[in-house]
Amino acid sequence: MAASCVGSIKRYLRKVMDPRVQGRTRHLLIDIFVIAICGVIADCDSWSEIVQFGEKRQAWFKRFLKLPHGIPSHDTFERVFNQVDPRAFETCLVNWLKDINEVLGLPHIAIDGKSLRHSFHRSKGLKMLHSVGAWASAQQLILGQVMTDAKSNEITAIPQLLQLLDVHGALVTVDAMGCQKAIAKQIVDQGGDYVLAVKENQEHLLDDIQATVEKALDGDLPAKDVQHYTSPIETGHGRQEERSYTVIHNVEGIRNRDQWKKLKTVGICCTERTLKGQTSTEVRYFIGSRRMSARRYGKVLRGHWDIENNLHWHLDVTFAEDASTIHRRNAGTNFAALRRVALSLLKQNPSKQSIPLKRKAAALDPDFLAEILTGANNPAKV
Repeated sequence: MAASCVGSIKRYLRKVMDPRVQGRTRHLLIDIFVIAICGVIADCDSWSEIVQFGEKRQAWFKRFLKLPHGIPSHDTFERVFNQVDPRAFETCLVNWLKDINEVLGLPHIAIDGKSLRHSFHRSKGLKMLHSVGAWASAQQLILGQVMTDAKSNEITAIPQLLQLLDVHGALVTVDAMGCQKAIAKQIVDQGGDYVLAVKENQEHLLDDIQATVEKALDGDLPAKDVQHYTSPIETGHGRQEERSYTVIHNVEGIRNRDQWKKLKTVGICCTERTLKGQTSTEVRYFIGSRRMSARRYGKVLRGHWDIENNLHWHLDVTFAEDASTIHRRNAGTNFAALRRVALSLLKQNPSKQSIPLKRKAAALDPDFLAEILTGANNPAKV
């Protein structure tokens, strides 16, 4: 089973160009890729740990890899991954991931940024890396990422990321930094719809939304244009949360509304959170290009904000991304892609174990590792 499973990975990753000088290599590029992917799934968070895992599982790897000179050193892993084109590598990984999970349509794509806090190197003048990633909320799959050296550059990274995605028919949610007219236009031009969080980074927009919401709550707008929805109370970890949404399908009060392509809706979400007897309230505003019910908007927005728990939290806590000190740019970007694909595969596996326990089980049991590599929808497709 393992051999044919890795065969599917190899079909995709063979498309990545080998950047090394021909005739002067000791290890096959595909062997390096496969060992790294398996290692990150199997609880490895550094090049050295990947090497150790490879050495302990060398007999298993030899069933489907050539390994002409055994397992490469950690220096080889880092050097090779720093030479490999990150965009080409990630594209092949994501295409493989979509194929084994039979992803055909994506109703919701969440785009959000994240910092890799220990990726800087002062003496070399390297800044902290920031990633902007696309996450298929319903499928729990990473769809792509773009790295940048400055958080402010996320605004320019989002259009680059969108160019890599097929958003036709999808609803794309973006946090407030991505609330830009050009980004809204690009999403619509690519066949999708948008829901953008709004803060004060767009002149007049927040003020106009607040004034529209006030009119709606005062009954000064047609009732057919205003919808309300309150979600069931959520409890957990000693906390209670209730979210109330007001969605307004009337944008006459939005100045420059014609500059926001296909703008149809504005809205507000109020979250009331009670923890240890203390109650706090948080208010968020948003705009959208699709006319939907308040309940549907609530579900989509909740799905976007869950990216913190379903993606970012696991990357930092389970995969120790924040603690990673991989400073070389391409190497750090490619390792980040490995983490995200590994997390997607682990989430797709139907086992009821937690993600950390799945990683440890994959390290201990090669059959379970092979099962993870097949994807959720194809237990026999390996």
